[in-house]
Amino acid sequence: MAVVSLPHKQIPLSRSQAPIPFFHQAATFSRLWPVIEAGLHQVADNGKYSHGAQVAELERRLSDYTGAAHVVGVNSGTDALILLLRAGGLAPGDGVVVPAFTFVATATSVVHAGGRPEFADIDPVTHQLCPESAARAITARTRALMPVHLFDRMADMPAFAALARRRGLTLFEDSAEAIGMWQDGRHAGLHGAGGVLSFFPSKTLGAIGDAGAVLTDDPGTAARAAALRHHGRPGSTVDNFPAIRTGSALVGVNSKMDDVQAAVLVAKLTSLEQDIARRAELAAAYTERLTGVPGIRALPGALRPGRDVCYVYVIEVEDRDRLASALTAEGIGTEVYYPVPLHLQPCFAALGHRPGDFPHAEAACRHTIALPLYPDLGLADVDRVCAAIRRFHTGTES
Repeated sequence: MAVVSLPHKQIPLSRSQAPIPFFHQAATFSRLWPVIEAGLHQVADNGKYSHGAQVAELERRLSDYTGAAHVVGVNSGTDALILLLRAGGLAPGDGVVVPAFTFVATATSVVHAGGRPEFADIDPVTHQLCPESAARAITARTRALMPVHLFDRMADMPAFAALARRRGLTLFEDSAEAIGMWQDGRHAGLHGAGGVLSFFPSKTLGAIGDAGAVLTDDPGTAARAAALRHHGRPGSTVDNFPAIRTGSALVGVNSKMDDVQAAVLVAKLTSLEQDIARRAELAAAYTERLTGVPGIRALPGALRPGRDVCYVYVIEVEDRDRLASALTAEGIGTEVYYPVPLHLQPCFAALGHRPGDFPHAEAACRHTIALPLYPDLGLADVDRVCAAIRRFHTGTES
């Protein structure tokens, strides 16, 4: 009899239900449904389904949780990046240093905001943007740095803040994955001009569709982001932006957050710390079971409580593609983060990069694989995943 667990509870399932998806949150929604349902009734009763009371409530609660002076809810993490860069003063042609190993939206957001991505390599151990490589990537056109907080920890923000000050650059953060991550007493996204959050369903705090937010302590950046999300029309959440009843102060877009997503997120915020703790428990279980397995090149570093959050559990293996196929055959879902480094993506071919330009990013793309990790996952599921990995590499389960 296979076993899958809810948070702090295990229930037996038949073998026909044994597949372990890469991500699943049915148990979480079942547990939180009374709170979610109440929020959805409020949305229906208010009759405003976008940019309404639930969005304002979510912004207030995220401000309390992160310490951000301003939170601007938008319709995706990608839009949050684009609007942050525009609101933060990026001008056409400005260069922004970003890592070559990250999700493509980090760099495409720079393009959509009018800038030019300038790639740099990563630290081979942490997978975070390397400060030394970032410094080498700076050109005469560079105006900003945008490190990404990836997988389970933040980039070295003191190093990037010092580099930005030294070179007169604006510091942005792609903190889409980083809710609950802190460094030097500041939440991710608040170490420079601003950052973002993504609420894509699989994120640590996930909606049931797309949603995102801009985080900033700067009132001007917040005011411009709030206007840009609503066709350039000033919002009501920032008092010092001039009120305009008709017309648009800026050339904006329609990136308002849906209140349905906000209601779900308000409900899920109530269990965020419990979910973070559960993720840490599962990550530790993976590390304990996979330590010493032949064929595994690297495991994530130990999580530092109150600082790191395991959004995805990523390991490096010698034969990634064959392992992924073997796990799929056993009903175990995986994801590849990321299959192609950004500097070799076809959409950035005009930048003229070649294989070998950023070797650590390229190596990570060959060897990394993410294993299932989410609060609904049970320790018995972790046992099964690890047994399958050990069996692939050694032919035995012990």
